[in-house]
Amino acid sequence: MNSGKIYRNQPVDFLIKKALERKEVIQSKSGALVTYTGKYTGRSPNDKFIVDSPSVHDKINWGKINVPISKENYDKLYKKVMSFFDSEKELFVVDAQVGADKKHSINLRVYCQYAYQAIFATHLFRRLDVGANHDSPLQFKPDLTVYCAPSVVADPKTDGTNSEAFVIMNIVEKTIIIGATKYAGEIKKSVFSYMNYLLPNKGVFPMHCSANIDVEGKTTALFFGLSGTGKTTLSTDPERRLIGDDEHGWSENGVFNFEGGCYAKCINIKKESEPQIWSAIHQSGALVENVVLKGDGEFDFNDDKFTENTRAVYPLEFINNSVPTGTGGQPKYVIFLTADATGVLPPVARLNPDQAAYHFLSGYTSKLAGTERGIKEPQSTFSAYFGGPFMPQKPMVYLNLLKKYLKEYKTTTFLVNTGWTGGAYGVGKRISIHDTRNIITAILTGKLDNKEYRHDKIFNLFVPVSVPGVEEKVLNPSLSWSDENLYNDRAKNLARLFIENIKKYPDINQLIVDAGPVIPA
Repeated sequence: MNSGKIYRNQPVDFLIKKALERKEVIQSKSGALVTYTGKYTGRSPNDKFIVDSPSVHDKINWGKINVPISKENYDKLYKKVMSFFDSEKELFVVDAQVGADKKHSINLRVYCQYAYQAIFATHLFRRLDVGANHDSPLQFKPDLTVYCAPSVVADPKTDGTNSEAFVIMNIVEKTIIIGATKYAGEIKKSVFSYMNYLLPNKGVFPMHCSANIDVEGKTTALFFGLSGTGKTTLSTDPERRLIGDDEHGWSENGVFNFEGGCYAKCINIKKESEPQIWSAIHQSGALVENVVLKGDGEFDFNDDKFTENTRAVYPLEFINNSVPTGTGGQPKYVIFLTADATGVLPPVARLNPDQAAYHFLSGYTSKLAGTERGIKEPQSTFSAYFGGPFMPQKPMVYLNLLKKYLKEYKTTTFLVNTGWTGGAYGVGKRISIHDTRNIITAILTGKLDNKEYRHDKIFNLFVPVSVPGVEEKVLNPSLSWSDENLYNDRAKNLARLFIENIKKYPDINQLIVDAGPVIPA
């Protein structure tokens, strides 16, 4: 491909040295690296495409999220990317694996324009088996190849894109091309999307969730949720072992992490509430995106000068109680996380199977500032499977896999709200991490299995009357509002959004529809 210097599968220390030499990064006081990604500080969903072809056309859930692009336009952009890499004096290649379960893993190759992207890929994806010789490209056969070239720009008039940026998945040719954006999260999420297409064809359930297990290795738990709901924070628990923070598969063998690293949000992070993530971010070699550095080289995690979507990537071993194998047993608990900015959802509810299906398909949360370009204030949104932007196949494919695995392994499901209480965003306050952790602990230790529950008539949810360490007014949001009538009005408004959203799925069982919110007469 290239007559210049190709750095293939280099150690992280070497990549750090190159990134510093090339002025791609700044080194913080702790030794962690900081990079700034310019215009693109989050995912760019309007610039994501899937190559339309006869063999995949009928399987893709085409629409605003999964947007087709012609093979002709893909070929033009692919040619631009190849031409760019051919002319580069230096480029970086990372070979890795995706999927800790060898039966369901794939080999991944990532071509990077920048050394910091190679650091990102090395930290994030699973490393190759120790002792295997993959120095030569002949020794490694990729199942998926990603080309990431931020200097390559598209021309929307001739290339069929919406802007200069593009993230294009070609399922048939097993390639992904990324251009005009330096935001490394596009690498991660495009690979995730590919896995989410591939695994259902093998009967494996791909999930946008984090996972952990108790120290005895007996009780596995899954945490579903979109960005900003607390997947990484809540699964990184000093009292439990972390399997992974974002992307997993559920198979007949149990749960397995797709990745070998974590990609944590940094905004407003505090050592007291998130000690393990704080420690990982400050380790030498961690890569931090768009965080402000103070004059003394310390991080200012409270400054959103560049974006609220500040991020850090680090290998799982930076979390001292992580599970090296990236695997766990069949889950005992599934937790759906939402961050409700309207301030009306209860902080916890137990879900029966139909309610679990309803809320999985709804995937409600409030998009928080910075997680996507253009989001300034929280917006109520419904993202099926708590990861709709990354799920290419049709809704019933993922819903049926959820139902199958919940039933087969008798898994208990909860809905946990990490959003606002006492009023909507701007009036109320965020439910404290202390209260949320007490709720999660109660769930995972079985203390809510046989509790007394009250029925929330608007949201049709069963809410525990008490949770150790959590005040009653937190468990019952109507008690925390100064105006109960205003609470009821806002709750009914949110219920209407749920009801309208579920109409998008006319094929689902009526029992699932009836398990959702209702508007009392």
